[in-house]
Amino acid sequence: MTSDQKRLPLSGLRILDLSTLIAAPLASSLLADFGAEVIKVELPGGDGDALRALPPHKDEAPLWWKVTNRNKRGITLDIRKEGGKDLFRRMIGKFDVLVENFRPGTLERYGFPYETLKELNPDLIVLRITGYGQTGPLSHRPGFARVAEAYSGFTALCGDSDRPPMHVGYPIADSVTGLFGAIGILTALYRQKTDPEAHGEEIDLSLVDSMVRLLEFSIIEYEQLGAVRERSGNRSQYAGPSNVYRTRDDKWFALSASSQTVYERLAHAIGRPDLIDDLDFATNPARVANADALDDILNTWFARQTLDDVLRLFEERGVSGGPVNDAKDLFDSEHLRARNAIVEVPDAELGSVQMQGVTPRLRNAPGSVRSTGPMLGEHTEEVFSTLLGLDQSEIARLRKDKVI
Repeated sequence: MTSDQKRLPLSGLRILDLSTLIAAPLASSLLADFGAEVIKVELPGGDGDALRALPPHKDEAPLWWKVTNRNKRGITLDIRKEGGKDLFRRMIGKFDVLVENFRPGTLERYGFPYETLKELNPDLIVLRITGYGQTGPLSHRPGFARVAEAYSGFTALCGDSDRPPMHVGYPIADSVTGLFGAIGILTALYRQKTDPEAHGEEIDLSLVDSMVRLLEFSIIEYEQLGAVRERSGNRSQYAGPSNVYRTRDDKWFALSASSQTVYERLAHAIGRPDLIDDLDFATNPARVANADALDDILNTWFARQTLDDVLRLFEERGVSGGPVNDAKDLFDSEHLRARNAIVEVPDAELGSVQMQGVTPRLRNAPGSVRSTGPMLGEHTEEVFSTLLGLDQSEIARLRKDKVI
């Protein structure tokens, strides 16, 4: 552990990460940003975590991997083999948290049900991420973000009303579940800190549960009102005007004038103060009911303006909204640069790369991005020699047996 890492708020927390792809590795990465020591485990003798194979790549270097597994040390270990099981038993007592995302029953099949893990380390917190959870009639099914988004009701809300449901261009269920995973670990840690009788925890987290929780009002709306909310494209169903509008220079502007005061400022800004007292648009319920007519007015106005014109005018008049940015816009953003929201990180393959900084920001104990995702097995010898005291001959034997 470096001197810089010792000053981070989660320094001293040790996590063994057996997981693959996105959601579970993201959970441990979020804690690594704040100083947790995360040891990332991959199978030896192959291509490693499947995330390494997902685009984008540069000169065969996996870019997504470098972000999702940043601030971790990487080892190889096959816990399916007897030698690997023995190493795992010796290791687990030295960790506070174990993260895995095998299908339910897999870790048990390897000989490590939660009860055994608890015997090996009574205080161990185990985060288990699956598609549908450890229990229930669908628990055996494999889980992927798009499938979970569809099952949860999220996809049904995305897209235009007269077209098929639409997936967003990023596996949002993985990100949301990663966040819930980090919250779950911190919750269990706090309980252990404050309750002398609390020892260990098993966290059962699924992609589907995470997305269902994210949708907030969907269940209560149906239960109380019998209403099933449907797709409405970019238009808000509960506030207006709120949509995405094309400017004269073929840019897009996202407008949200949800409150009455902002709507009135908008009406003045576009030269239509008459819309304030017009009964079709005077109140938010009226604007939602007459959204087509209001959008016709706004589409015509935006089509005459450049994006810069809109940004300048709305800034002056206090109208909320902003440009629809792409990755290039974010990379060039003065605002993000000023906040160090994009940082430069040393990388063994590419020299250095730029990626998102740490979120959230802590004034007194901020996190940091110290390294990109490790090379396959990069720290195997270092970890096993320092953690378990293995000498070079033992490590060589384990390599020969393909345990590491």
